[in-house]
Amino acid sequence: MAEPSDVRRLNVFERYLTLWVALCMLVGIALGKLLPGLTDALRRIEFGGGSQINVPIAVLIWLMIYPMMLKVDFASVLGVGRRPKGLIITCLVNWLVKPFSMALLGYVFFKLLFRPWIGAELADQYIAGVIILAAAPCTAMVFVWSYLTRGDAAYTLVQVSVNDLLMLVLFAPIVTFVVSGASELTVPFMVLVYAVICFIVIPLAAGAITRRTLIRRRGVAWFEQAFLPRFHPIAVLALLATLVLIFAFQAENITKRSFHVVLIAIPILLQVYFNSSLVYGMMKVFRVPHSVAAPGALIGASNFFELAVATAIALYGPESGAALATVVGVLVEVPVMLSVCALCNRTRGWFEASSVDECPSPASGCCANWKDFVREGAG
Repeated sequence: MAEPSDVRRLNVFERYLTLWVALCMLVGIALGKLLPGLTDALRRIEFGGGSQINVPIAVLIWLMIYPMMLKVDFASVLGVGRRPKGLIITCLVNWLVKPFSMALLGYVFFKLLFRPWIGAELADQYIAGVIILAAAPCTAMVFVWSYLTRGDAAYTLVQVSVNDLLMLVLFAPIVTFVVSGASELTVPFMVLVYAVICFIVIPLAAGAITRRTLIRRRGVAWFEQAFLPRFHPIAVLALLATLVLIFAFQAENITKRSFHVVLIAIPILLQVYFNSSLVYGMMKVFRVPHSVAAPGALIGASNFFELAVATAIALYGPESGAALATVVGVLVEVPVMLSVCALCNRTRGWFEASSVDECPSPASGCCANWKDFVREGAG
């Protein structure tokens, strides 16, 4: 484990992600306002009539998610039984607390406090969007947050792998149940299932097959140091292009309702700090090492915003209030999570030092090149 004097920093893209998102917002709004015909034509390209799955955005999001899935090592899950407490706490908060606490916050703020400013229809849309955001635990960016807090690399990989598996079976029913209960909207379940298949099952299977095949042929070091970095610029460009399209599709709504972006951010911020504090406190109570507690708190607070954006678009369309709410999550993600990282680093002394940060599955090679893996890995 790194010494306390080891200063860990994000790369340029990660450090200024909020700035890039803001620039994409400006470019997208300009595109939507200046070229409405082109924007409308792009909006109408769907996978079949009424599917709500926009083809250009779907392709771009797949280009983002596939590189993330390449990093998931399911072999590391086999050794989690040696230290299960951290994983159990993270999963309980992610799936039994986070979506429901977000639904409660969304209902209180959008249905009650903010309703005079946003109206009943947008209140339901924003509630749906923040619930979809909260129901998708973060994957790729957690590797970055774990690195900054000197987290256990292998254990973080296990947490991400398990949450990806749980998303396969829990994401669709939780979104359907919670959105229907907290708003007047209905969730077309089959559309949601198609979104899960398109944006989780297919890239997860493709990533697992690619990873297994290439590691068997070329080894872990080549895969993590030579192959994975090739996808980094592709994932970054796909993310930025996706945001440009989303803001172009929502140009009219954003220019008329810019104050709504601020309102949407409030319950999202509260949700982040509530869930991270809950996980972190539970880790302390159950005497989990800091190298597991800090990444656990961060994965319990951050969101898989790529999946959330894709799902909101698939369910309600790229110009919907639900899609806008998920994009606001991207705007607040980096500065808020950096503040959580800083708090975890300052409170390291609250936790008993762990003598050995063991790798759950040494055979997987997941610990061998962690710094290079994280440096090239954020998407």
